[in-house]
Amino acid sequence: MAKKAVKKVKLAIPAGKATPAPPIGPALGQAGINIGTFTKQFNDATKAQMASGETLPVVITVYDDRSYDFVVRQPSASALLLKAAGVEKGAGKHMEKKAGYITKAKLKEIAERKLPDTNANDVEGAMQIIAGAAKSLGIDIK
Repeated sequence: MAKKAVKKVKLAIPAGKATPAPPIGPALGQAGINIGTFTKQFNDATKAQMASGETLPVVITVYDDRSYDFVVRQPSASALLLKAAGVEKGAGKHMEKKAGYITKAKLKEIAERKLPDTNANDVEGAMQIIAGAAKSLGIDIK
């Protein structure tokens, strides 16, 4: 018999830096997950990405027997775009003011990285999705 999923917990945690402190500890405690075990597993799984200092979204599925699985996703498209453009934040009024720019090659690189997390069928479709996010941030593609 398959395990029944009871709860899904979504968190954004810096790569390799999960601690039992809030907000991680309380969210996992309410779900009945052993906090120490999760933080060790997460930190081991994201150790390679720790140098970049990225905040990674993680989806934790809790089952009825208090076991769990977690899936670590790629950073948000916005975060990747801002990092690629070398800016702190996007333009407040993206139609009037531009925050920065990226090249088509950088757009393709970001789209390839985000492809598993998007609902696009190919890299070109993912590039269109990422280009839309860039436009809303005020980042031009040259």
